[in-house]
Amino acid sequence: MLPKVSVVIPTHNRAPFVSEAVLSVLSQSFKDFELIVIDDGSHDHTFKSLSSHRDHIVYHYQKNQGVSAARNKGISLSKGEWICFLDSDDLWTPQKLEVQFHATQSTGFLASYTDEIWYRKNKRVNPKIKHEKHSGFIFEKCLPLCIISPSSVMLHKSIFENVGYFDERLPACEDYDLWLRIATQYPFLLVRKPLIIKRNGLGKQLSSQYWGLDRFRVSTLEKLLREVHLTSMQRKLVWNELKKKSNILMQGSFKRKKILQGFQYYRKSIGASLKLTFH
Repeated sequence: MLPKVSVVIPTHNRAPFVSEAVLSVLSQSFKDFELIVIDDGSHDHTFKSLSSHRDHIVYHYQKNQGVSAARNKGISLSKGEWICFLDSDDLWTPQKLEVQFHATQSTGFLASYTDEIWYRKNKRVNPKIKHEKHSGFIFEKCLPLCIISPSSVMLHKSIFENVGYFDERLPACEDYDLWLRIATQYPFLLVRKPLIIKRNGLGKQLSSQYWGLDRFRVSTLEKLLREVHLTSMQRKLVWNELKKKSNILMQGSFKRKKILQGFQYYRKSIGASLKLTFH
């Protein structure tokens, strides 16, 4: 019998943490799942750290291609009707799958996410107001920044067939890109319970490897305008956010004396302003 849920953990050189992430999944009160670990070219002792769990997981090793390629590979190997992700730095509470699965089943939503507990350098911290989460059609709420953690989502597999997978061309903000594409068409159910533990500051993490993450968000917004069918209101919202982010990047570029880059973002801001004026 096929599992109801497929859980995908992408990992790269996170041996001290990935076994803890795996254990948090194997300890779930809801048992109708498969667990797929995609080892994205690790050269530490990741393989050895997972040896005690080998009978309970699907382990796949591939050359290093990035987190999007790893998640996409996990989706392609999955057999479940529902897809969940868990970053190898994060943990799930024991009732995560049970609570979220029953919430989606009882409401009919095809996409859901949960509240979170945050730790930074092993100290609990509170999310800021800008990270507030919402239910329903949340496209507008997703534009300023990524309010959805990959570790918190549960998505029906049909969503990927409709909107596509993670964009492997993006070195960062790949989750921001996918959530926006999903949110153009689907409402999200927010399960208002903190069912995941996000741990930041544990060595090298993807979000800390790049300055100015809004650069990748601007690229995503431009791609949305080019490639995704948007309503007239959604297009206005995207142009408005593109203008805001381009202005911020323009000012930052000039401050760093990156004049050419500053003018590039100036042109993007002006272009967005013109679209807002004449449409």
